[in-house]
Amino acid sequence: MPTPTVVLVHGAFADAASWAPVTAELLARGFTVRVPPVYNRSLVADAASVRAVAEAVEGPVLLAGHSYGGAVITVAGAAENVVGLVYVAGYALAEGESLGQLQGGFPDSDLAAHLVYTPYPVEGGEPGTDVSVEVDAFPAVFAAGVPEQTAAVLAVSQRPLSAVAFGEGAPVAAWRTKPSWGIVSAADHTINPDVERFGYERAQCKEVVELDAPHLVMQTHPREVADVIATAAAATA
Repeated sequence: MPTPTVVLVHGAFADAASWAPVTAELLARGFTVRVPPVYNRSLVADAASVRAVAEAVEGPVLLAGHSYGGAVITVAGAAENVVGLVYVAGYALAEGESLGQLQGGFPDSDLAAHLVYTPYPVEGGEPGTDVSVEVDAFPAVFAAGVPEQTAAVLAVSQRPLSAVAFGEGAPVAAWRTKPSWGIVSAADHTINPDVERFGYERAQCKEVVELDAPHLVMQTHPREVADVIATAAAATA
């Protein structure tokens, strides 16, 4: 099989630019890379969007998901041409399980006390609620370890997540039929690292790498993240 195209899936409170250092690293190594937007409206809708990107690729695809993006690839990874999953400080959900349910089994991270809930209009329906991170708290709880100026930019350009996504169960868990790899951010203040460890163990990841890294490990440790993705790509080629 040919080397898979790597599709990098960002998480909540971030956008595709959060993957920029890893994207540059993978491109320099000769990988074909796609970094689509995730609209953060609902787990099912976001997974359908990413799945459409994967299915538009000719040949095999390796999905890598950060944070909420891990939940997205868990569902989108059911696409036939997806050959593997890489979880990067991410949620590896089981069938029927929601983000809230998985997180609820562990002590809260520092993030929980710094979330902001903002109503948004929904045409023809009840208003929805966007969830974001307090701008002043963002550097410490979400972008720890990132240069101060970069963290400040990320804080004011964050993409909120609809509250619907927290309670929506995953209709499928692609890790049951696709090989997976995991990266634990041991210094994560956004997701309790034990949530990551538990999900990866349950998914029987082929390899789990623990890094002394914050939540935005793609920004602080791009080479190490790219190494895990390259290992997964080689194993699925």
